[in-house]
Amino acid sequence: MDLSALQHLLGLAPGRRVACVGDLMVDRYVYGDVTRVSPEAPVPVLKRTRELVMLGASGNVARNVAALGGEVSLVGLVGGDAEGREALRLVGEEAGVEGYLVTDADRPTTLKTRFVSGGQQLLRVDLETARPVTGDVEQRLIRTIRDAAKGAGAILLSDYGKGVVTEAVIAVCREAAAASGGKLVVDSKARSFARYGPVDLIKPNAAELANATDLPTETDAQIERALVRALELWEARAILVTRASKGISLAVRGEAVRHFPTAAREVFDASGAGDTTLAALGLALAAEVSIEDAIAFAQLASGVAVSKIGTATVSPDELVEAAISAHIAPAEAKVATAQRMVEEVARWRAKGLRIGFTNGCFDILHKGHVAYLAQARAWCDRLIVGLNSDESVHALKGEGRPVNDLESRALVLAGLGGVDLVVPFEEATPVKLIEAARPDVLIKGADYTEDQVVGGDLVRSWGGEVKLAPIVEGYSTTAAIARMGRKAAE
Repeated sequence: MDLSALQHLLGLAPGRRVACVGDLMVDRYVYGDVTRVSPEAPVPVLKRTRELVMLGASGNVARNVAALGGEVSLVGLVGGDAEGREALRLVGEEAGVEGYLVTDADRPTTLKTRFVSGGQQLLRVDLETARPVTGDVEQRLIRTIRDAAKGAGAILLSDYGKGVVTEAVIAVCREAAAASGGKLVVDSKARSFARYGPVDLIKPNAAELANATDLPTETDAQIERALVRALELWEARAILVTRASKGISLAVRGEAVRHFPTAAREVFDASGAGDTTLAALGLALAAEVSIEDAIAFAQLASGVAVSKIGTATVSPDELVEAAISAHIAPAEAKVATAQRMVEEVARWRAKGLRIGFTNGCFDILHKGHVAYLAQARAWCDRLIVGLNSDESVHALKGEGRPVNDLESRALVLAGLGGVDLVVPFEEATPVKLIEAARPDVLIKGADYTEDQVVGGDLVRSWGGEVKLAPIVEGYSTTAAIARMGRKAAE
């Protein structure tokens, strides 16, 4: 999505109302370290370090709509239990989300607890019931949906099969969408989508489409046949299928199937990516932009979401940064602020990667630098290079330095395959960057001793180590400048 279209859409979002209806969950993430196997059974022992609790399913859709600037009414069902009270608290803490939660004392609040170590899920424990709601509870849901959906430009129906989305709930959602002039979009885990009737859009993923049509969905041609079959089976006006790294395909009744490729991004955690896609798509439709722009907006948002931990939300600023990054060269994308460095390190560390840090002026990049950085990268999984600013280089090296300005030096460094991030700093030393990055290994040239390395004591204090990389004799920036001076004088 180009930047001007994105900024236009983000400008339309405030004040656009979206109703999120369906199965509400509480997502709990328990993080820790695994260093041994239990003596009681052949299972890992997780030493708990922290815990995150957030709204999931339709609650996560609502969180994402609000984070993107929309106004949200959230309709869901909770039990009369501790998890239900937690869900109510979480809804109350979400800025921009107006909660319309119905309580059913006879059922548990859906809770998913994930145990995570080193960026990998070890186990998920679910507390739930899939019994369809009936009687008074169903009638209260119906009345609540009518109130919550007034004025909504889009109604997003999340059906995870936990019992909230009954035939009567589907019918009242269709009625509410017709009354408000909004779009009704369904995201469902059902085996068949026929029961939703003439909704505006159904959003399965490729596996769900294959399951519902009994057709393969690997290639574009297979997707096209499955979508044609789906339109024969269901009354929906359009079907949008998400295909992970293969992008999105759209079938609108009476039109040819269209494919929308997506930009490749590193996937850190796919949890909740479908919710983010639904939220962005729904908000864009509520803003009355074209389906093409709505899809591009959803692809951009989900691409940011999968690079974050857990069922995370996406902000407008993150979308703008992602849109800008998509149009710059790979080397430029490696040049980062200290804040972005901290965010990248958090993602890398959660995946169990070893973080390395080195620093220098790197004024005229030569063979010695390349060998040094290659050795530094061999000691870690991700290498950060702290780069002295022009003022800092001048203060350290004197008159006539740097030869190359900061931008030139940063881009040349970033162009090396072994360098993962280049972070400029203004100070005389990189100690602030080291404190912020908390690397596992700090690397400096062997012309230093370990006790001379700035930040070495800090790195050792949190269990890291200091490494000294060999220096290639006969190569230095000072020597290179001297040689250029002699040749100019000849």
